[in-house]
Amino acid sequence: MLFSLGALHLCFRAAPVPKRPTTYQAKLKYRGVNWVASDSVTLNHLAAAKKCNIQWIAQTPFGWQRNYNTPEIQLNTRPNKHYWGESDAGLIHTTLLARQAGIKTLLKPHIWLMNREQNKWIGDIAMISEADWQAWFKNYAAFILHYARLAETHHIEALCIGTELMNPAVSREKDWRQLIKEIRQVYHGELTYAANWYLEYEKIKFWDALDFIGVQGYFPLSQKNNPDLAELQAGWKSHVPRLEKIAKKYRKPIVFTEVGYKSSPDAAVEPWKWPERGDNTAFMESYETQANCYEALFKTLWHQPWFGGIFIWKWYPQVRDNGRDHRDFTPQHKPAEKILAEWYGK
Repeated sequence: MLFSLGALHLCFRAAPVPKRPTTYQAKLKYRGVNWVASDSVTLNHLAAAKKCNIQWIAQTPFGWQRNYNTPEIQLNTRPNKHYWGESDAGLIHTTLLARQAGIKTLLKPHIWLMNREQNKWIGDIAMISEADWQAWFKNYAAFILHYARLAETHHIEALCIGTELMNPAVSREKDWRQLIKEIRQVYHGELTYAANWYLEYEKIKFWDALDFIGVQGYFPLSQKNNPDLAELQAGWKSHVPRLEKIAKKYRKPIVFTEVGYKSSPDAAVEPWKWPERGDNTAFMESYETQANCYEALFKTLWHQPWFGGIFIWKWYPQVRDNGRDHRDFTPQHKPAEKILAEWYGK
């Protein structure tokens, strides 16, 4: 049988290359809260969270660094009367109880700067010399690898390798990539890093080495007290394209490793800002504003294909009766709790 040249060309023409998706499709939604460590925890405490359709908790042990420009980092792994939940024993016990309740765990270690007189925060960490930088990363590796091994031993499902360490994270990419390789050798669960919403998450270059992009999502949404739902949704418009751009660039889902709102009139103005302690008269409760902030958050982001979920800041094992817990970020026993439960149930 004879073939024309045109027919032969059709026979041997390469198959068309599939068009690359324009964005990353998140495979699941993290339905989480940041768990507050305490002196004890029971299965009932976690079962109460499960009733709100919470499927993940983030647990936060601390490493202690005295000065922002000195390299020492101390681990605090032993039980403490008030912060037993941050010790190794407390973390393990809480993880096991959470698993019994059908809840998974993100282990999310933080660094705490002890010297308050320097007026610095962890994002300002900067060593004086290259030798000090190498010492800092050696100490930080010992700190985070301790928790990586703990997470591997106890089958903790996800690990956050750092939180809001803006200057080290942005300026020392090579050191972080090496650290991630070391972590991968001892831990085989999901890895992320929790970047600050302001300046940091868009500048980090090692997102490709992690499983999802963690953002501390305290984006300001309004400049006035008690904004309504429409105003809050409009407040997200400038932030969403930037988040989507990063998800598209690295083809990774974005998860808010923290996001939350106080039950106060100014909750959307500076969401990261803690309420004043001690002066109860200065605090005005506004459960409606907190609830509207939650509704705007979920309506704006939950159905975005690249959005991988939320860890709400924060959730107590048991809300205290003295009123202090009610004045901060928790949605517990407030209208915001119902909104969270409804969206997490979808």
